[in-house]
Amino acid sequence: METSRINDPRTPPGTQAAGCDVVTVPARQGLEAVDILRRGPGDAVGPVLHDDGADTLGFLVPPGTAAGWDVPGSTCTETDGRGQTLAPEPPVAGSDWLLPPGEADLATDPAVLREALGEAARMIKAADSCR
Repeated sequence: METSRINDPRTPPGTQAAGCDVVTVPARQGLEAVDILRRGPGDAVGPVLHDDGADTLGFLVPPGTAAGWDVPGSTCTETDGRGQTLAPEPPVAGSDWLLPPGEADLATDPAVLREALGEAARMIKAADSCR
């Protein structure tokens, strides 16, 4: 699955996230996954929202991901672009960009995200069992 860069000079600021889906995970697992993705080759992670109130992270993924998303402990919501703009201001009240548009690919590859979330869950389980 290809991803595109939001900082393409032909893409104006505030461009609609044309139907991007959003994978929501607990913040701890999401932060581990972001670290895993950023250590990987290339730009493997797209924009990520942090919701302070619910302590979750939201990864923007390509449209259609929600139909086949089955990762335990996470949800994938279809947005159809409703209210999702890739601008410096976060699209959801009470949230903020962890990785803002322009610093990340337009969307995270769902297969790569699935692997990173699995690795993050295993790391958290191992760390918690050492306590």
